[in-house]
Amino acid sequence: MFSPEALGKLLLFAGAFIVVLGLLFVFWNKIPLVGRLPGDILWGKGGFRIFFPVVTSLVVSAVLTIVINLILRLLGR
Repeated sequence: MFSPEALGKLLLFAGAFIVVLGLLFVFWNKIPLVGRLPGDILWGKGGFRIFFPVVTSLVVSAVLTIVINLILRLLGR
């Protein structure tokens, strides 16, 4: 399956991902413009609200694509 070296690298990247994800959850409200970009849809009536973060999702997807491609190039794949 995996060599010990490959498994070690996988565990390191998984751990780093979990740490970054945890930091995002802690500081989510302090990150400027997240969820308030032009194109994000907020619809509400009375006490009911629906939020569609369309543009925020596109930006996050683009950033993650760039980061993952850089990591894969550094690993030599």
